[in-house]
Amino acid sequence: MTEPAAYLLPLRWTEDSGLDNLAAYLRVMVLETEVVVVDGSPWELFTRHAAAFPPGVHHLRPAVQCRNGKVAGVLTGLEHTSRERVVIADDDVRYDAATFRKVVALLDSADVVRPQNYFLALPWHARWDTARSLLNRALGSDYPGTLAVRRSTMMATGGYDGDVLFENFELLRTVRAVGGIEVRADDVFVGRLPCSPRHFLRQRVRQAYDDLAQPPRLLLELSFLPLLALAARRRRALLAYAALAAVALAEYGRRRRGGRAVYPVTSALWVPAWVLERAVTV
Repeated sequence: MTEPAAYLLPLRWTEDSGLDNLAAYLRVMVLETEVVVVDGSPWELFTRHAAAFPPGVHHLRPAVQCRNGKVAGVLTGLEHTSRERVVIADDDVRYDAATFRKVVALLDSADVVRPQNYFLALPWHARWDTARSLLNRALGSDYPGTLAVRRSTMMATGGYDGDVLFENFELLRTVRAVGGIEVRADDVFVGRLPCSPRHFLRQRVRQAYDDLAQPPRLLLELSFLPLLALAARRRRALLAYAALAAVALAEYGRRRRGGRAVYPVTSALWVPAWVLERAVTV
């Protein structure tokens, strides 16, 4: 029988329009597992959150100081819980009971588990961002908003760097650096809520910064704009060929490891838009 787990949610809001939805979700999760919310929101919001969250939720302030608020929340939560298996999730992630148990069970043979996110609703900007996930799946694995870890492994590392932008990449890198085993569960799909269109637009340049942690990928994406400009200048048909190639690659990512169950057939068609975005934001 799989040992009990903890659900760790690092939270830092400047407004709480999503509070009712999150509180309703936590009312379900607290019946399934221990729930720890490390809340770095301003005190006024923190107080409202405390009143809204269901009984049984461990709601506390960050006790670790670092530039990345999510890392501060994760490290504080790991210190607080005594559970060996810990599922870390962003505030927009929505597990169901079966998927939660599946991810926790994968820790039987792993130190960190990396499932696959997908959007539970698909407004235009969620379709746009899905294109990025499909390319990641085609070339390896995506970077989701949730990971499952063994607490003992994380404590043995002494934590991970809290002064980085791409915190999930840093957590994975740290676990691998101490010989930990990573399971890429590309066929375990965990839903997440799409953000607002305004937040999506604000995050375009911020998300491109993540590539600073991945030099080969950064060099590839830095080539997008000059190559597209050269193709437009020399032979515009090359732009169409490049778009078709990108769509084909994303479609392969959609079909991998059961992806067709959660990604609509039109998902890959948004890839050219994402490539253009990254060409000008990286």
